[in-house]
Parts: sequence; structure tokens; C-alpha cells
Amino acid sequence: MGGQQTKRVKIAFSAGTTVLAFSGLWLLNAQEPVAQEPALEVELATDHADCALFGPKRARFLESSLEGEKRRQYRLSQMTVETVARIESGKKSAYNMVVPGGSRTNSFQNLDELGTIDGHLWRAMQDAGVTPAPKTTSFEFARRVTLDLTGRIPSANRLLLFASNDTPNARRTLVEELLASPEWVDKWTMFFGDLVKNTAFNAQVQRYPEGRNAFYRWIRDSLAANKPYNQMVTEMIAATGTNSYEQGELNWIVGGRMNGGPRTGQDHFDLQAANAAEMFLGLAHMNCILCHDGRRHLDKDNLSLWGGSATRLEGYQLASFFSRTDEYITAVGATPQPYYWGVRNNQPLVDYPLNTTTGNRPPRTAIGTIRNVAPVYPFSGRGPQSGEAHRAALARELTADFQFARAAVNYIWAEFFGKGLVNPTNQFDLARLDPDNPPPAPWTLQPLHPRLLNELARDFINSGFNLKELMRQMVNSESYHLASRYEGAWNPTWENLFARKFVRRLWGEEIHDAIVTTSGILPRYQVRDNTNGPLTLTFAMQFPEPRNVPGGAMSQFLDSFFRGNREDEDRRSDASSAQALNLMNDTFVMTRIRATGTGANASLLARVLGFPDEQLLQTLYLTVLSRYPSEEEKTAALATLKSGNRTQKAEDLLWTLYNKTDFLFNY
Repeated sequence: MGGQQTKRVKIAFSAGTTVLAFSGLWLLNAQEPVAQEPALEVELATDHADCALFGPKRARFLESSLEGEKRRQYRLSQMTVETVARIESGKKSAYNMVVPGGSRTNSFQNLDELGTIDGHLWRAMQDAGVTPAPKTTSFEFARRVTLDLTGRIPSANRLLLFASNDTPNARRTLVEELLASPEWVDKWTMFFGDLVKNTAFNAQVQRYPEGRNAFYRWIRDSLAANKPYNQMVTEMIAATGTNSYEQGELNWIVGGRMNGGPRTGQDHFDLQAANAAEMFLGLAHMNCILCHDGRRHLDKDNLSLWGGSATRLEGYQLASFFSRTDEYITAVGATPQPYYWGVRNNQPLVDYPLNTTTGNRPPRTAIGTIRNVAPVYPFSGRGPQSGEAHRAALARELTADFQFARAAVNYIWAEFFGKGLVNPTNQFDLARLDPDNPPPAPWTLQPLHPRLLNELARDFINSGFNLKELMRQMVNSESYHLASRYEGAWNPTWENLFARKFVRRLWGEEIHDAIVTTSGILPRYQVRDNTNGPLTLTFAMQFPEPRNVPGGAMSQFLDSFFRGNREDEDRRSDASSAQALNLMNDTFVMTRIRATGTGANASLLARVLGFPDEQLLQTLYLTVLSRYPSEEEKTAALATLKSGNRTQKAEDLLWTLYNKTDFLFNY
């Protein structure tokens, strides 16, 4: 900045409208404070506000997140200097503007002083002779971490305030702000709802919207209270109670029921065991073991070395922890929710019986003299202690299993780094995880960085299974801060080194919420709940489940982004023509590019139409794309704004931003 520092100031137009002035951009009715202490207000005439701050000959900083970075420089006018002097005379402190971006982080010196993540990844990059990408810019980081932690994009005000913070801990401070926000709770309630498959119904069982909503509230309340993850899982597995509409965690057990099975309940026990293994241990292949021994299938088909030695008896032993559980219904006597579920331990029931040739799996017949299989946790060889309920014993053994922590870390890692340390994230091979005991050839170790995975799991255990601490560790690592663009030729084989940020397409819910928050036009959705009153929601990230919520055209819009249904369709990031058509033509988008409303109800375009062209352009880019326009984009957009009806051209510009690639992706 030519050796001088520009100041961020709060100014009142002569008409009384409060605005935030920052590098020539005016944001109406800024909500965030500029500083901890009250900002000095200076009366300036509207026509002179811009030139008074930066002068007519100021240079302009332009940043393109996809095309590289250019630095900002200003030649301050005399009027600017005088204005700053007036402000300084009435303020005790000033807040400096910093240039977005940062220095490269690819020095391999002092690797032993790095944290868990960087120490492992950077050593691996050094050993491979790979240079990591440069550090991402402040603008990109703010958008990235806000989306990853909260599912929202940052407001333009918050973005600029963050970019102006040149303190060493600015990024960590933002992370703490996001972890403490209600939006963090929204995002991770959606994530864990996906993980534990919280739905009103599936092909096997009806929990009804009231049961689903209760489960949603329980997940949400648990996260808001920062409940330890092992406690959350214990409460789900060992839950007992009489009313699934009031006690949300009961709905996890209920979701494991299966129709058409034998009266003795083996189909239920098997599905509940398979759910526990996949959701909490990352062992989807347990579902195979519950049908047959893994030998000559899982190993010969190169699916799982561990699975090749696992037996169906071990699957029975795991399922037996559920064999003395009753799920029962209580009639409400009214529609549309005719009954709710209760869950109880029933010790007089027998352990897993081998007495049937019917059901949804191969016959369960006696193994020699074994007619009933006692509960034994396959990975410890232990069962219930004296007087201990079966499911309570399972919860104790499962959450004490190192694989429990390892699976949780891997699920969360994949969300922040684009792929798991083990992939697919739910298909761990227990025989290929130990770097000190590698598997026989031709098998190889399964994790991309096995020692890193194990160390992160130990850190997670030592933190008391604190999910926020696990996320904090990941997003504060230098590896997470690497840019998605790479200087020089990129070799796809380097992906496993995490040498740059992987770009991800936003969830459908994130796209919805980005459109409504940036446009300023907020919807209201009603989601059924006859027990507690309907849920009135604004943001898609607050929906209790993806399937059929909120219904109608909006469900179709969201479904086009493959949000899944928590049963037989996983959430996916694929592209489709339906996505492009919806963003170009759907009423949801088209009504939000208009200049509508007044005052607090004014849309984004209505608030900026009175700005000069360049300020209008910068505001739209910062609000929607979290960046300034590139030189090429600015030239084209300014020409467009002058080419015809200005309102129509501004609407076209906003429509274009919602259809740009970098709106749809987190980079």
C-alpha cells in the first residue's frame, strides 16, 4: 500500500443511512461492528463519500480465486489523508487493511515442530519430492472454512472484516467463532442425521415425522451441548424409554427393524448389528458376515482381508447384543401418527436363536450343539458383565474400541479434506491398518497415512471424544489452508498426499442457503410435527431430513443436487443437467435476482441499484462469490451495465453469478 495504511471507518451519509466503507465498497446497514469500541461517525455528503476515502485516482485491487492473485496498492489522495487524520483524532485505535493471500507454507524445515497433521503430511510430501500448494488467500479461506464448518457462505461484511485482520491468530479466531455458532450445529446435525439415517420412514419401518423430528432434536441438542461423541453413541445403542416422539435417541434402535423376518427377531438383530458396525466402526462388510463366512468371497474378491477370516458366528455374536431388546408400539388413536415406539430391555428373552430357515438372510441353523449364541464383541472377545444389559455392554465395548475413534476421525476427515484417509469411509479392513504389522503381499496397508490416522484417533480419545476439538485440529492445520490451485504441473498421483485443497461441489442444502442469504429473500417452510407443533424453517440446513422435505418444487430443486434419502441413496456430488437447468430457470432462483422490497425487506439487488456501477459490481461479487471480480470480469460486467436497461442488466449479472462454477464449489 505504498508504505501507508488505509483505515476502515464507519460513516453516516448526510441522509442518515449507516454504511461500512471498505476499499471503495459500500455495504448498506452493516450488522457486524467495525471494532470492539464504537466507531467514530463522520458526516460526509453522499456524492463525496467515495472520493473522500480513496480519491479519484486510487488503484484498485482485483482478485480472481480461480485465475491467481494480484496485490492491492493505493495512491491516497490528499482528501483521503485529511479524512483519515480527522478520524484518527477521535479514535484511540485504528484497524489496518491487509492484503488477502499469504506466503507459501511449503518450507520443510523443522518438521518435528509441526502438529500431528502437518508433521505427517509434510514429511510424506518431502519424502515424495512434492511441493505443496501455496497458502490460500484470506478471502478463499473465509469462504472455505465457513462452508465446511457451518454450511453457509460468509456475509460480505464478515468477509471484509476478516480480510482486514492482520493479526497472527486471525484464522484461528474465525474458526472459534464458527465452532461456537448455531450454524455449526445446523451443519453437523445434518451430517450426523445422514450418518445414523434419521428418516420418518424407510422401506422397513415407520418412525413418522414426529419420531424423526425427536431424533433430529436429540442430535441437535447433543451437538449444541458439545456432548462427547462416545456418549452420544452410547445413548443411541443403549437407549430405553416409552415414547419415541419425546425421547429422540430411541429412534436409532427403531430404525434397525426389518419386516418379513421370523418372529424370534433375528432380522432385527442382524440389521441393528450391521448398522452399529457400519455407522460407528466403518465396517460395512459386517453386513456380509451376517449372511455368510467371508472366506472365498471378501478376501478372494479383494474386498477385505479381515473379512476373509471373519465368520458368520462372529456376526451372530455381535447381533446377540440386541437379542434381548423389545421395540413395541403404543397406539395414539388418531392419524396421521397412529402410534409411537418404545424400547426396553427384556432379560427373560433368549440370546440369539439358531432356529429358523425363514427371513431375509440365509437360514440360521444350529452350529454343532450351539442353539443360542451369547453376545460377544468380536474384536475384544468380551461380553456383558454380571447384571449388565446386553446393549449397555455393547455400547461400552464398542466405544472403547480403538476402531471406534479411528472411524469417527476418518468420517470427519473426509468432510474437510475431500476424501478419507480410508476410502470408502465405511469399508475399513481391520487386517490392513497397522503400519507395524503390514499385511502379506499382494495386500497393502489400507490407510493413505496409517500413522496419521492412528495418531488422530489417539488425539480424539485424549480429548474426551470432543468433536469440536477434532474439527479444530483439522481446520487449523497448515495442510487445510493450502490453495486448491497449484503452481506448476499437477500430478494426479499426488492426491493421496493432500498437497492441495480438493474442490468439492456444495450440498444441495448449502446451495439453497447461499442463494437465500445472499439474495436477502428468505423463505418460510412448514415441516409437519403434530406433537410439538409444525417446524417453521428458513434454511435448508435446518431440515430434519432430505427425503421429501420440505416437499413440492423445493424438494425437486434440492434433489437435483443428489442430497440422498438416508436409506438407499447416499449423498453425492455428481453433476447433472437438471442442476444447470434449475439454477438457470427455477422460480426459486429467478425470484431472487429481482430488485424487490424496501427497507429491511429489500432484496440484495434493490439495496445496490443506487450504487455506482463499480461499487454495485464489487458488492455483488463479494456477497455471492466471496471475492472481487477479476479484471476481465469487471470489464465485461461494467460494459454490460452500460449497455441497456440498468436494472435488467444488474439482474442478469446477479443471475450470472449464481450460475458461475465457483458459486457451486468450495475451493
